Amino acid sequence: MVSHPIVTFPDEILLTKAVAVEEFDDKLEVLVQNLFDTLNAQDEGTGIGLSAPQIGVSKRVSVVHVPDDGYGPVAYINPVVLAKTAYGLVEESCLSVPGVEGNVIRATRVRVEAFDRSGERFVSEVDGMHAVCLLHEIDHLDGTLFIDRLFWPRRWRVKRQLRKQHRLAVMDTG
Repeated sequence: MVSHPIVTFPDEILLTKAVAVEEFDDKLEVLVQNLFDTLNAQDEGTGIGLSAPQIGVSKRVSVVHVPDDGYGPVAYINPVVLAKTAYGLVEESCLSVPGVEGNVIRATRVRVEAFDRSGERFVSEVDGMHAVCLLHEIDHLDGTLFIDRLFWPRRWRVKRQLRKQHRLAVMDTG
């Protein structure tokens, strides 16, 4: 089991579009396993999904595991959203933005095309928290954070606060 540290805002990798996976090899298998291991190493209930940029790897790979949702743990490689429906206001948080929660408008039903670890293409239709989490993780692959989806006054305040905390932390270590 290899658990990696979680990259946090404002790290540039979180704000950059990840690169598509082209090689379905042992390195990819290790990356997927590292994502699951890192997700499982988080405190109980704090994470249900993780994307490669969150562990410092610019690859279009995400994993989702919502306990008891019936879908099980799933790896999505190079995911593409085909359809989104059933929009609602959902509360989200993120391992890369610790201590922040907020309400965003998000689809709760999604149809996605992706590849599995072996390079086999699949199409999946998921709903509920699995769909919300998958869309959140795909946002990570596109360089978007859930705080970018907050209503603008809250988004502005949160980003200002996080940047200030980051500057203070950098000053403390310098």
